[in-house]
Amino acid sequence: MTYIQIKERFSLFDIVSNRLLLYLHAISIKMIKKISLILCFFLSTTLFSQIHEIGVFLGGSNYIGDVGPTTYIAPSKRALGLMYKWNKSPRHAYRVSYMQSNIYSNDINSKEASRSGRGFNFENNIKELSLGLEFNFFDFNLHQLRNKTTPYVHSGISYIRYSSMLYTNRNIEAQTDSRRGSIAIPMTVGIKTKLNRRFILGLEIGARYTFRDDIDGSKVANENLSQLNFGNINNNDWYVFSGVTLTYTFGEKPCYCAE
Repeated sequence: MTYIQIKERFSLFDIVSNRLLLYLHAISIKMIKKISLILCFFLSTTLFSQIHEIGVFLGGSNYIGDVGPTTYIAPSKRALGLMYKWNKSPRHAYRVSYMQSNIYSNDINSKEASRSGRGFNFENNIKELSLGLEFNFFDFNLHQLRNKTTPYVHSGISYIRYSSMLYTNRNIEAQTDSRRGSIAIPMTVGIKTKLNRRFILGLEIGARYTFRDDIDGSKVANENLSQLNFGNINNNDWYVFSGVTLTYTFGEKPCYCAE
């Protein structure tokens, strides 16, 4: 084999190898771009496209049922709570909250003669864990620096712990029978505004419809004591939390990936 033939073969090898390297390089760049786009999309939808809130609730509670007044909003006992919100868009957020309060009611405060003459009263400790969805009437984009204000509604499902009550020997003050758990439906309306880049102040009223009628002792949980029942046993109990919320926001601005 002559020197010229050897040189031609090496030249051909160089051409083929260079083209192969260029082809592999082009493929690798495309794959890196695709992987980057996928990762960016994943991060933007799971981490950075949302913003989080954590905060407190401070207000009062009142009860609506078969004992005491039937005023819908009349806080009589202090209510405290913690909440977390995961804002999935400027219009809606997932919300988790824990609330607790002593709810109290007294027939003496009722305008109904039948109740005020009866004179029953009770106090019950409520602990509530709630999961739900909060919907904003206006866009509430927390990534924008300017102030924002919007009304909102919230609902979901709650698990409550309370004391089942009853009136023994016609006592006017309800006695505790046992601690129980049940489900309730929260229905909240409110308005909130951005104080600054990090803090949001809200005012809300939330009624809870329970699936129990023994929170006030009007319907005894023990069927053997059904003779102690009174009031409208076909209507379940309600309680209301009214107050202010203050939340701290955190989270990054959404990731916008170049095409």
